[in-house]
Amino acid sequence: MQLLATLTLIAGDNGEGLMGETNDKIVTFFSLGLVVFFAALVVLLSALQGHLEKRKEQRKAAELRRRVGW
Repeated sequence: MQLLATLTLIAGDNGEGLMGETNDKIVTFFSLGLVVFFAALVVLLSALQGHLEKRKEQRKAAELRRRVGW
């Protein structure tokens, strides 16, 4: 019940968020920031996956050389 009272106090400003009244410019830049963030996240995680795959292949090749005796 205490949580509900606290949320009511926070949300009791006619629907304004924590930043106050927003306009189109704020919403546009926030949305653009989300797009850039997720694009960068995909690029970074793909690079990490490529690096880890290369290490795995090197480890597999070393194991094969050890078994064959090259």
